[in-house]
Amino acid sequence: MIDWIYKIQNVIFDLGGVVIDLDRDRAVRALEKLGLEDADSMLGLYGQKEPFFGLETGERPAGEFFDIMRSKMNPGVTDAQITEAFNQFLVELPAKRLEMLRRMRMAGYRIFMLSNTNPVMYHTWIDRAFRQEGGSVNDYFDGIVVSFQELTCKPDVNIFKNLMRRYGLNPTETLMLDDSDKNCRAAAEAGAHAFKIGKSADDDMMAICEALLEAKGCGVV
Repeated sequence: MIDWIYKIQNVIFDLGGVVIDLDRDRAVRALEKLGLEDADSMLGLYGQKEPFFGLETGERPAGEFFDIMRSKMNPGVTDAQITEAFNQFLVELPAKRLEMLRRMRMAGYRIFMLSNTNPVMYHTWIDRAFRQEGGSVNDYFDGIVVSFQELTCKPDVNIFKNLMRRYGLNPTETLMLDDSDKNCRAAAEAGAHAFKIGKSADDDMMAICEALLEAKGCGVV
């Protein structure tokens, strides 16, 4: 186990690809069915093009986003249809990951969310997914920072610095868990530790959290 893990007091979680399973191609297919011909080039796994990017950075209100999307789609497409297709990007938030977030807090870690996301997904699919145990997203984190409210996206180093400054975190005691190399490098530039989450049994969210719990003396239950 790496030595610095014993110093960690704060853990920052990315959402997509870490806590929530993603399927970009599924969203592309759903949007194409609504007539969005360039969905594949507009919707990236780690970054979006307009009008998705403006929605994610908070520079474009949801109403304007829907109007632009409709202008590129089949006649008669509704906001609800666009939302449903866009949300196909998000596949599942397994209950075991919610349980892990609770265990981490019970073990004494301060837990934070830092996500590039948008108000359409955040106030629909993501909100519902975090309610499956009867609570809300705010019950799982000590603080939440999302790109559309911050008006900037990862890997801008300032979004990492803003989170740590806002919640009084010591960067040397803080770990960022993200599935993007660029975002991990930006977190390190802000002074925090960073670990790239993968999909294997050794480097997924659950495995790293178990290692953190072991470092606190709270092993597998």
